Amino acid sequence: MSGLFQDDANTPSPEEVLPEPPPAEGPGLFGDALPAQEPPAQPTAAYRVLARKYRPTRFEDLIGQEAMVRTLRNAFATGRVAHAFMLTGVRGVGKTTTARIIARALNCTGPDGTGGPTAEPCGVCADCRAILADHHPDVVEMDAASRTGVDDVREIIEATRFRPLQARTKVFVIDEVHMLSRNAFNALLKTLEEPPPHVKFVFATTEIRKVPVTVLSRCQRFDLRRVRSNDLHTHFLRIAVAEGVNIERDVIDLIARAADGSVRDGLSLLDQAIAQAQGSITAAQVSEMLGFADRVLVFDLLEAVMDGKPAEALATTEQAYERGADLGVVLQDLLELVHSLTRIKAVPQLRHSAELPEAERTRGAALADRLSVPVLARAWQMLLKGVAEVEAAPDRRAATEMVLIRLCHVSEMPTPGDLVRRLTGGGGESIAPAPGGGGGGGAMRAMAGGGAAAAAAARPDAAPAAPLPPTFRAMAALVADQREAMLHAHLVHSVHVVRYAPPVIELRPQPEAPRDLAAKLAALLGRLTGTRWTIALSAAAGEPTLAEQRDAAKVERHGAVAEHPLVRAILDAFPGARIENVHDPDADDYGLPRETPAAQPDGPPADLPGFAPADATFADDLLYDSDIDPMEYDA
Repeated sequence: MSGLFQDDANTPSPEEVLPEPPPAEGPGLFGDALPAQEPPAQPTAAYRVLARKYRPTRFEDLIGQEAMVRTLRNAFATGRVAHAFMLTGVRGVGKTTTARIIARALNCTGPDGTGGPTAEPCGVCADCRAILADHHPDVVEMDAASRTGVDDVREIIEATRFRPLQARTKVFVIDEVHMLSRNAFNALLKTLEEPPPHVKFVFATTEIRKVPVTVLSRCQRFDLRRVRSNDLHTHFLRIAVAEGVNIERDVIDLIARAADGSVRDGLSLLDQAIAQAQGSITAAQVSEMLGFADRVLVFDLLEAVMDGKPAEALATTEQAYERGADLGVVLQDLLELVHSLTRIKAVPQLRHSAELPEAERTRGAALADRLSVPVLARAWQMLLKGVAEVEAAPDRRAATEMVLIRLCHVSEMPTPGDLVRRLTGGGGESIAPAPGGGGGGGAMRAMAGGGAAAAAAARPDAAPAAPLPPTFRAMAALVADQREAMLHAHLVHSVHVVRYAPPVIELRPQPEAPRDLAAKLAALLGRLTGTRWTIALSAAAGEPTLAEQRDAAKVERHGAVAEHPLVRAILDAFPGARIENVHDPDADDYGLPRETPAAQPDGPPADLPGFAPADATFADDLLYDSDIDPMEYDA
């Protein structure tokens, strides 16, 4: 694997490549003495960044990938090494590093040159040293981001036909494999399924969903995890000690948090912090470098917001802004802190976990004890929306301040759970629904048959009975108030009123009405009014449905408005204009003129026997009999 830049220790020095010129002798070109020769300047070694200098060379050096390391160790120990590997994960967790370690493990011959494949490559044999120096002829590394076509894959396929030049196994490492074209993937399938015994493939990708399933099924897949913050902290601290850098532990926490599980990102930040600081590296310097607000400042800001103190919150925001912190990052810090507090609230054992920074374990735990989970959840939702608003706003500072002011405002408001408890606690007798009887269906039929009054009298905690609705529209509105949406919809669209004399109703339901409509309506009205309701079905035409009456009234209003002289003048002055809607302040919820019902006598009307004889079948008993068609029944 020959690299473009050979800066490894195995790279030949300039003295080995070009011999020193012989010393000059005799006079100069014009007979004068030769100038004194200065000693040649020693070439300075190029600086290697920490991410390359401390790149792992053995499986045990990989951090946070214990499952993958254990599987690969067992595979080499038992001789069950797959012919293709798929390594996936976020950036900087060790995909390419693992591929190179696998290549060394496959080709290591040991210090004596007689060893075989092993999970512990020696690092001193010719093959190990050549792979480490990136110029082994049998380990080919290809960047699929720049070589995406079929021709590039064809070169690999042709190379698999020949045996290795030097090593035991020819290894092809394809980085960012998801960038290959569809035709390139298809061209590789046959070789990937049945490669020659001396060929191994190692693929690395950050977008596993873009890799065809036909390729995934031919590979042994390893999902590399994000490295935990405490593992990153330990790793960075060890490297800082090896570099002889004086660094505070809080700085390591900041860098590990900013790395977001990526070892390479964290080492790049550590490299930058070492280059920026002069002497000891402090948390203030790194916070300024990263654009972070000070952790104490974030806690102060969250406390001010949760206490409903907008002046303190804006002053703290101004302080962070003057220090150079990105206010969008400040909101993200608040979001992360709210998440940490919620975790501490849900799992109290976390306040003693080493994964959390010291500030979260002390001040954060005290703050979590003060705040409830609903309050934290509400703050999370508002901050999550606020982060998106800040990113889209033309003035990030103004958007951030508006989010913080909203948080201060809602801090004084009760949560939905508290509000419900207050309402039910202050007027529980009138707000809470009345408890039901024994069995659901049996109780319903008893009320429909006339037991509603007895059931209401037997409950001392029952709500006061409602008066009898004077009109059918009032009765439909009462049903709507009880959140009986389906029943109310059928009363509006599927029922023709033949006669309404409460507590007796004569109806003609349309075919789409449910068969148990009368039973449900009688049960509901009986429960609400404490009166037995009799609902009979009829074949008479009856009145139009409420929906039909509403449509007719709407057409009538449109016609009356269209004939108004002022409206006609407007329509003539603006060609193409039309009347969209007519609002009648005197109309009720059904779009009909408000009605003034006549006084209804208490109890059943005098003509009830002629309307519904004593031996008539009740509507609920009738509708539960499947042998009788309700449309053929005439009261």
